[in-house]
Amino acid sequence: MATAQHVPLNLDVVPSAAALRIAIVVSEWNNEITENLFQGARAVLEQKNCTDILRINVPGSLELVYGCKLAMDADYDAIIALGSVIRGETPHFDYVCEAVALGIKDLNLQGKSPVIFGVLTDDTLSQAQARSGGKLGNKGIEAAVAAIRMAKLVI
Repeated sequence: MATAQHVPLNLDVVPSAAALRIAIVVSEWNNEITENLFQGARAVLEQKNCTDILRINVPGSLELVYGCKLAMDADYDAIIALGSVIRGETPHFDYVCEAVALGIKDLNLQGKSPVIFGVLTDDTLSQAQARSGGKLGNKGIEAAVAAIRMAKLVI
């Protein structure tokens, strides 16, 4: 998204989400971070007139894939997966990040509904804070914009 270059998003060019059904699947692990991501995503969806927003809470990032699959089976127009995985002292970080990324990729390959990867994979808590409403913006906002754009994608 544009904020990767530290350029503010122009929400005026984002299509309306008035008729869309959007599910947001939120990991409860690292709740301070994921709640900020959710608040950013929800604010954009509401600003773009989306009134059908479903929140699904799951225990951790590995469970995001199952929550997204449930939303996909319920025919949501787009699904946003929000999580935060912070590196520790063991290889667990690598396993979780890869499993979640591949799981969401596999859901997208089904082609039923776009699933947006809004999972932060940071080395430190301060990096996660910077990307969830801090100095580097809020990746939840970017995920919501991507969800709207993908739900409206026409070829």
